[in-house]
Amino acid sequence: MKILLIAGGWSTEREVSLNGARAMQEALAQRGHSVTFFDLLSGFDCLLETAAAHDFALINLHGAPGEDGLVQAMLERVGCPYQGSGPAGSFLALNKSAAKQIFRQAGLPTADWEFLPCAPECGWQPRLPYPLFVKSNTGGSSLRMGRASNRAELDAVLASIFAAGDEVIMEPVLAGREVTCGILGEEALPPILIEPVAGDFFDYESKYAKDGAREICPAPISEALTARVQELALAAHKALGLSGYSRADFILGPDDSLTILEVNTLPGMTATSLVPREARTVGLDFGQLLERLIELGMAGQARG
Repeated sequence: MKILLIAGGWSTEREVSLNGARAMQEALAQRGHSVTFFDLLSGFDCLLETAAAHDFALINLHGAPGEDGLVQAMLERVGCPYQGSGPAGSFLALNKSAAKQIFRQAGLPTADWEFLPCAPECGWQPRLPYPLFVKSNTGGSSLRMGRASNRAELDAVLASIFAAGDEVIMEPVLAGREVTCGILGEEALPPILIEPVAGDFFDYESKYAKDGAREICPAPISEALTARVQELALAAHKALGLSGYSRADFILGPDDSLTILEVNTLPGMTATSLVPREARTVGLDFGQLLERLIELGMAGQARG
């Protein structure tokens, strides 16, 4: 197939996107595909023309544009099939405060939150108790994120996020460990337990530094708890109206409670990323996973 590999872009996660695209390009070429690497940063103005000349687009963008549904909407205008979710589901999942409303309406366990679209007025006080996780409402890779134990720390994190032009979402710090679970097609993959080696949460360094975290797959938890993680991941995927694949992140409490944090519609796709690691445990190597995503994307276009 003639595959358009869309990566790069101009979000804060550009480098993560480019790193994943290199691995994808190599794996696709090894499987006989003709791959055109397309950096959205320099090529946005010719996206439609270029996509129309290809059989399929693989999107490896993180943040916006990409996870916000814009690229997907444009590809649909020229009939170019792509992997993963459509514009509406992508947009809803990227916006953490919108997604949490959908989770709550669907009866899924999610933490309380407070959304700040802009810097609050003088005299404002957070309605949630400290300590708080404060993060960009539409960011990813744990960038522009901090933990605040008092007002001074909170003001510093808020100032950093607002200075970047982002919205803010705040949540209480939850005791527990992080578990993540991918969806492929209509099936949940084996979950991964994540244990940061340094620090108390899975920040950017833990995610991308060598040996920054232990990622244990399958997660060393009971069969019943594994089934519950998979059930909730699939329920969140469906509640947001997603398709193809996704990855849901949870906090596993000391009492085995599960709290959903967010859902990623374009999860990392290096050979060692979380979803590819989960796929390997069910017999799919990296190249086979990409082929499966293409197959799902083509089937989705046919249904549409």
